[in-house]
Amino acid sequence: MQPMTEDLIRNVVQQVLSQMGGNGSQASPMVSRPSGNDGVYPTADAAVAASEAAFRAFRLRPLADRDRAVKEIKRLCVERAEEWGRKELSETKIGRLDHKIAKLRDAIPPIPGVEYLRTENNAGDNGLTLTQYAPFGVIGAITPVTHSLPTLASNAINMLAAGNTVVFNAHPSGANIAVEGVQAFNRAIREAIGLDDLLTIIHPPTIESADALFKHRGVKLLVVTGGPMVARAALASNKRAIVAGPGNPPVVVDGTACVDNAAKSIITGAAFDNNLLCIGEKQVFATADVFDKLMDAVGRFGGYRLDPHQIDALTRAAFVKGDDGKAHVNKDLVGKDPDVLARFAGATIPAGTQILFGETGADHLFVEHEQMMPFIPFVRVTNVDRAIELAKQSEHGYGHTAILHSRDTTVMDKMGRVMDCTIFVINGACVAGLGTGGEGVGSYSIAGPTGEGVTTPLTFTRQRRTAIIGGMRFI
Repeated sequence: MQPMTEDLIRNVVQQVLSQMGGNGSQASPMVSRPSGNDGVYPTADAAVAASEAAFRAFRLRPLADRDRAVKEIKRLCVERAEEWGRKELSETKIGRLDHKIAKLRDAIPPIPGVEYLRTENNAGDNGLTLTQYAPFGVIGAITPVTHSLPTLASNAINMLAAGNTVVFNAHPSGANIAVEGVQAFNRAIREAIGLDDLLTIIHPPTIESADALFKHRGVKLLVVTGGPMVARAALASNKRAIVAGPGNPPVVVDGTACVDNAAKSIITGAAFDNNLLCIGEKQVFATADVFDKLMDAVGRFGGYRLDPHQIDALTRAAFVKGDDGKAHVNKDLVGKDPDVLARFAGATIPAGTQILFGETGADHLFVEHEQMMPFIPFVRVTNVDRAIELAKQSEHGYGHTAILHSRDTTVMDKMGRVMDCTIFVINGACVAGLGTGGEGVGSYSIAGPTGEGVTTPLTFTRQRRTAIIGGMRFI
């Protein structure tokens, strides 16, 4: 038998700590994992293998470790909000710096974590049945260019709180800031709880890497936040998918509305990050009895009204004809500042202008397309029933978001039923639907197509039932 020397004792302790993650938590099994760079891997296979190994260790850890991991992500988003906001804007070249910063500094801390998990029970003469919410395992997540790091951070918080590990495939135009975020989060989590690779990311991201993630046997759940094409691809996969698809949120304003509140709310939502939010106000249908007052109010509170000739000029720049012969949004103008759009419109606007706006017909391209630019078309309609009808048409059945300004409860009831959207905001800005100026929690993945709605930690869990027969009632 080998004598118990100090060197031998030290080696045994190091091995035990390694199995336990280095912080005294419950021991994790020894796992082999590919060599990465703080969670960055070149292929889906390597990233998933690392994520599977991380999950085997993470699933044995207490809820307190999940909470610590989540809090590290929130802390970093606040502390580095300005730095990361600047980097994201520099890389993606869309949106507004103040709002890039706000999305990290203000919107990420309230994202729900482990406190959102719950255990349900049914107790009766036959015993006790518990329903608990367990992790899926490895989640494959696709994130968009519009909110690259905020979406990644929000998803990471929800998914880690639920006990999963994650492989991200970021949009190529926002990949660098996504990689930097994953690396920083992993370093902080390692320091806090001694585990690596709870978050991994494929870099560089490609269509092929996304496809490999969709098909990988190690991925138990897909979560996709993006446009129509990537949403359709996820829905066509053989895996369970949670899909946050496109939207084209309409606004209806009737004669009973508070005009000033409606104007301020429309500007607040549509101007945020130059209208990149999927929930953002994209087109307005206002009844004739309030239309002119509303237009005047929008002009007073930060909007600049374009005349018909200027709208025509902007439209020619904002939409291009595709190979299919149809008009498509010019990506070069998506998320650009109002003064950039104004130059294409041939207008000179005051400093501090929040949005451009003007009157159009209901069939205008800016009404029909989710254009994600700070120009808002306003359509004059005869009555509120017609406004709701046109709002429904313009939303294209996405079932994403709709906004109403009215004090008439019958109108509220009718529009809510007709629109049948995941988010319905009444008498506020769109952001109230995600807890900013309204109640409830926020998220950067609004799963309309697959029905989960505003995602939370519970969204990324599966139900497990335990039945204890003949006892445990205690009364």
